Amino acid sequence: MVDVNKKKSSEKSNEKIKTPFNDKELEYFRKLILQKRQDALDEIDRWKSYLSNDNREELDSDSGYSFHLADSASVGTDREHAYLMMDRQKKLIGYLDRALERIENKTYGICRVTGKPINRERLEAIPHTEISIEAKLKNQR
Repeated sequence: MVDVNKKKSSEKSNEKIKTPFNDKELEYFRKLILQKRQDALDEIDRWKSYLSNDNREELDSDSGYSFHLADSASVGTDREHAYLMMDRQKKLIGYLDRALERIENKTYGICRVTGKPINRERLEAIPHTEISIEAKLKNQR
C-alpha cells in the first residue's frame, strides 16, 4: 500500500521551483550576465595577447643581463600568472553559462541549498550565484 501523502511530498521535491522574477527582470539579468561574460572573454583575449608578446621585448638583447636567470624566472612567473588568470576567467564563463541556462529554464534566482529565492541585490552583485547568503553563512559554520 502506497502512502499518498508520502508520494505527494516526493513529487514536490522533484519539481523545479520556478524563478521569483518576471520575464522583464529575467531579461535584465540575462543582459547583465551576457555583459559579464563578454568582459571575461575580453580579459582572456588581453591575457592571450600578453602571452603572445612573450615579454621578450622587456629583455634588452644588447644587455649583458638579457639572458640572466632572474629575468627568465620573472618572465616564467608572469606567464604562469597569466595562465592562472585565463583559467579563472574560463571558470567564470562556465558559471555564467549555467546562470543563463537557469534563466532559460525559469529557475534563476532560486537557492540550490534552501530552495528559497536569492536576494535581488546579491544577484546583481554576483549574477551567477546559485546560493543565498543564508546558505553561504550556514556552509561557513
